[in-house]
Amino acid sequence: MSAFAKNGNRVLFIDNTGIRAPNFKDIPRLKKRFRNWIKSIKGFRKEGDNLYVYSPVILPFPYFRLVRLINKYMFIRPIKRWMKVMNFHNPIIWTFLPNGASLDIINNIDYELVIYYCIADFYELSGNPDKVKVVEDRLIRKSELIFVQGEVLEKRCRRLNDNVYIFPFGVNIEAFGGFQHELGKLPDDIKSIKKPIIGYIGGIHRHIDFDLIYYIARAHPEWSIVLVGPIQTDIGKNSWLKNIFLLGKKDFLDLPGYIGEFDVGIIPYNISGYTATVFPTKLNEYHAMGKPVVSTDIPEVVNFNAKNENLVSIAKTAEEFTECLRNAIQDKDEKLKTMRVNSARKNSWEVRIEEMSIFIEDALNKKLKYAVNWQERLLKIYKFSREKITKACVAALCFYLVLFYTPLVWFMAAPLKIIQAPQKSDCIVVFAGGVGESGKPGQGYEERVQYAVELYKKGYAKNILFSSGYTYVFEEPLVMKALAVSLGVLEDAIILDDRAKNTYENVKFTKDILEKHGWGNILLISSPYHMLRSQLVFNKIARAIKAIYTPMPNSLFYAHQGKDADGKRIWKRINLRQINGILHEYLGIIYYWWRGWV
Repeated sequence: MSAFAKNGNRVLFIDNTGIRAPNFKDIPRLKKRFRNWIKSIKGFRKEGDNLYVYSPVILPFPYFRLVRLINKYMFIRPIKRWMKVMNFHNPIIWTFLPNGASLDIINNIDYELVIYYCIADFYELSGNPDKVKVVEDRLIRKSELIFVQGEVLEKRCRRLNDNVYIFPFGVNIEAFGGFQHELGKLPDDIKSIKKPIIGYIGGIHRHIDFDLIYYIARAHPEWSIVLVGPIQTDIGKNSWLKNIFLLGKKDFLDLPGYIGEFDVGIIPYNISGYTATVFPTKLNEYHAMGKPVVSTDIPEVVNFNAKNENLVSIAKTAEEFTECLRNAIQDKDEKLKTMRVNSARKNSWEVRIEEMSIFIEDALNKKLKYAVNWQERLLKIYKFSREKITKACVAALCFYLVLFYTPLVWFMAAPLKIIQAPQKSDCIVVFAGGVGESGKPGQGYEERVQYAVELYKKGYAKNILFSSGYTYVFEEPLVMKALAVSLGVLEDAIILDDRAKNTYENVKFTKDILEKHGWGNILLISSPYHMLRSQLVFNKIARAIKAIYTPMPNSLFYAHQGKDADGKRIWKRINLRQINGILHEYLGIIYYWWRGWV
């Protein structure tokens, strides 16, 4: 971005908004972010000519929807205000991160072009690879231009977008290629380290092969191994050896001074899914200063060698690596040194940006041409809309026919229905309907009472228990009792429970009454599709009671015979009220499970 700014482009660089939740190791970075925000104007500061930096303070949980909504409010509005003040309209959005913040900027800011520079395998870096994949796929589809580090990432992006081009990281040739090494300006912490120096710059992270470092140090105690960079993982036994020097994190502008003291630059990475996609920036930085480089055989370095006359020594084993180092230390060939420097110049950011700019200009021209042909595009949109509406109507019709004119719903409702043959029992228990599955007061209780009376008269039980806490004008249990008495049931044979407000309480209070009378066997009557929920509750809180599930054989509400009163065939197999009743039962079971009632 600095190189773009030097070329006359105004750049707003937004600090890393993250692809994972932070941990304790990130505390220094978070503190720096707060300091930057405090020292700036609401997070904005000018870094150089045409280059501005925005350090937003946002909630660091990039994949929670609520957090994304809050963050969107916290950092999109300031960006829009800054753009308005700076007359910064229709920018090119260039993102390195596949996260929600990038998508929010793309979705909420008018732009000219979207570029995604895929610089790493973020699946490997994030604790939520599946969520990263979803967001990155959306970003790839939205991008009009995609630059990638290497071939593996190119294949990943190209499955969703054809506008993909390989551009490995470049090198700041001014900082490294133009560095003049002066003995008086030699960094203090490397002055006393004896030569030859095997050097590494970069993060001391888990992708480094520390066993390889240890092997080299032990095999050649006369060599000094210098690692310059922040320690980001447990370095273990390597720190025990006297010829391994960990110099810590350094400012970017100081790095050439350290590389200048290296006899060989190394890239000692493990071979893994992550390093298969990595192009090490340090390779060109070593070459910019003419230093020989030895690397493990990570794919992007192998690809680099094929395009740059095999300038890097690549080793597959620790023994090969050590042998390559020995040869590199003895290498004094000025021609090779010049080739390395020229290679770095060819891979400088200035050259990279010139090449990238060709693709950017081409994409902008295509977009402009596309915008000019508005009539053709408008007709295509209308055609597409008609096709889409037609497909939607056909799909809706098919769904309607399958739902209402086939037995599909009854098939799906079958598990709710439990029907057992009545047996002689201590009591007939009737769970009343209340508003039940129909949503109407008084629905269903008449047929339940009638069926209970029928079983009573056949001698299956000498007692009937009506359970309901529902009231509509009159208390439902009293109405049920009056109906049962009018049908010939002795008043003394009827017991009422007027407290139960739901099935769970039906079972709970029924259990108390049965235990009080010493009854253990019952016939349970209710709606046929209410039996499963009743059974689950009995199994949860009243296992000692033997319940025979005998719903009404013919429920008027759930009737779906196939002919009307005149004997004509009814093609419609189910109505909306019946679907609602069945859905009500399934949702009821889920709710009871959530409450711990089943």
